[in-house]
Amino acid sequence: MDLVRASLEDMKAEDVVEIDLAGKTSIADAMVVATGRSDRHVGAIADRLIKELKDNGFGAPRVEGMPACDWVLIDGGDVIAHIFRPEVRSFYNLEKMWGEDRPAESAKA
Repeated sequence: MDLVRASLEDMKAEDVVEIDLAGKTSIADAMVVATGRSDRHVGAIADRLIKELKDNGFGAPRVEGMPACDWVLIDGGDVIAHIFRPEVRSFYNLEKMWGEDRPAESAKA
């Protein structure tokens, strides 16, 4: 998580929010939501984060949304990063969807 946070800070991502997913889902341990000022800024932030993950031994993350750069999702395994343009982030409001009031994932029998 520290690597993701540092990369986002270095690239001047805005409104960075970290969401602890422990007990809420099995897809990841944490989610990071951040905003870029434009599609070019979103793409640059995503490129840097992908490179940092690869360079630090996390393998090649799965990436969605790079062509348009409205919303780029980077699945780094334990951490999922969402990088949005401001109006797209407002529309999807992932922080509310995955926030504190989300019920825990039920155990499968």
